[in-house]
Amino acid sequence: MKNSIKHIAAALILLVTLGSCSSNQSLQEYYVDSNENENFLSFDIPTSILNIATANLSPEEKKAVESIKKVNVLAFNKTTDNVASYKVEKTKVNAILGDKKYTQLMKINSKMAKGVVKFTGEEDAIDEVIVYGYKDDKGFALIRVVGDNMNPAYLGKFISAMEKSDINEDDFKGLGNIFGK
Repeated sequence: MKNSIKHIAAALILLVTLGSCSSNQSLQEYYVDSNENENFLSFDIPTSILNIATANLSPEEKKAVESIKKVNVLAFNKTTDNVASYKVEKTKVNAILGDKKYTQLMKINSKMAKGVVKFTGEEDAIDEVIVYGYKDDKGFALIRVVGDNMNPAYLGKFISAMEKSDINEDDFKGLGNIFGK
């Protein structure tokens, strides 16, 4: 009798332990795993290399630049040889972004691409913004803007600051190819 209670207790502990482990892949894990896949183009952009000249920025634009740590870009370039892989990867991304921890900010539905913009954190203190865009004949791009307590209003200011910067556009040609540029 004591042995069967011990076995039942051990089985329950094992079930609880296994049940508490998340089998869902995080977005960060997906980025890391995808770096090894030849279908992906992946790069990180620290804000320090965006050549944003802070001297020419308004105080709001400076705050926006300071609140953003880096930008991670992961893009899947779809070809006739990787159609099945594209479908699998797109399903994985949709599953990850379907997690409740991601709050939808807006949907994208244009001639250039379809997608979504989501974020993690609080509405007035965003930790991460995710831009996911796809064009089924070209592929998809997943862009993470990682920062500390970003304010949604800062995103527009950050884009404005980037427009004033001296960015080498050749670094982003691969991403433009996915969306037909």
